[in-house]
Amino acid sequence: MSQAVATALEAEPERAPAPVASARTTTGSEFAPLLRQVREQGLLERRTAWYARTITVNLIVLAAVVFGLVALGPSWWALLLAPPFAVITARMAFIGHDAGHSQITADRAKGRLVQLVHANLLLGMSQEWWNDKHNKHHANPNHVDKDPDIAPDVIVFSKDHAAVRTGFAGWLTRHQAWLFFPLTTLEGIALKIHGFRAVFSRDDAHMPRARRTREAVLLTIHVVAYVTLLVTTLSLPQALVFLLIHQMLLGLHLGMSFAPNHKGMEMPDPETYETLGHLRKQVLTSRNIRGGALTDWFLGGLNYQIEHHLFPSMPRPHLRLAQPLVRAHCRSLEIPYTETGVIDSYRQALGHLHEVGEPLRADA
Repeated sequence: MSQAVATALEAEPERAPAPVASARTTTGSEFAPLLRQVREQGLLERRTAWYARTITVNLIVLAAVVFGLVALGPSWWALLLAPPFAVITARMAFIGHDAGHSQITADRAKGRLVQLVHANLLLGMSQEWWNDKHNKHHANPNHVDKDPDIAPDVIVFSKDHAAVRTGFAGWLTRHQAWLFFPLTTLEGIALKIHGFRAVFSRDDAHMPRARRTREAVLLTIHVVAYVTLLVTTLSLPQALVFLLIHQMLLGLHLGMSFAPNHKGMEMPDPETYETLGHLRKQVLTSRNIRGGALTDWFLGGLNYQIEHHLFPSMPRPHLRLAQPLVRAHCRSLEIPYTETGVIDSYRQALGHLHEVGEPLRADA
């Protein structure tokens, strides 16, 4: 069981939305009044033009980085382009995420195309593998048995999973709070490995053959184009260093975006979990990150994690507009709405990881 849910609410704005009068009915209807409010304000309508502008700017920046590599040639100064390359690659991940949730367009074929371009071609991550994993996470966030994002791996998030760790795995768990951010530098590479394994593994019956072939082609093009760009513009040592800096910063960026969302939040036992309605299941296990426009941009809108989990298809620019409605609705139902600063969110997440490893440290 994780640490108790912390409530960190700021003062209400001058014109806070009025609480929903009919909210205190049965658990099954707790979400309905909020959904009605959100629909009435048009917050579920797509923002195709906003996404078109965002994608265009991203592609221009990506092209500028590539042009910079070509212009500089085999120079160590080219390594200065690795950090912006990592940042713009993370933008591709965020667009792929939004497309996978149908936030960009209601047309599934168009949304799938946008995601294929951004996830497979530009990021090197399997669309099908990620969608399957991420949908399971959204259906049961922080469920110890059903959420793949907290399944025991290099990092573990429950004491039950930690208790069986021995040897090197046990050492990792004892020190996982200190190792968390260094390990996230491998996340960009891990996404590629998982994707390639899913696409090229014949044992994966989840992926239809046609989609598997399409993804395999795009992933292969990504790797060939990426390696070709580096080895034709840089010397081999420079290319290897550039690759490491780029991929490690990409992994760190993605880890910093995902870690604050659920880590250290409520992890109800399975029996209790099944009694929760949609509203409580999503709100109690999610954490928002307080901040302004820079935070929204850097975290790709995932800092509004509560709103995103309640309304997965809501366009990114509408999440901040929905927040006052969600916060007021939760307050009317006396449901803890967790919102904290960026630094404190990492403190809570790392504190939970440290707590999980405590029994192993005591035994050692």
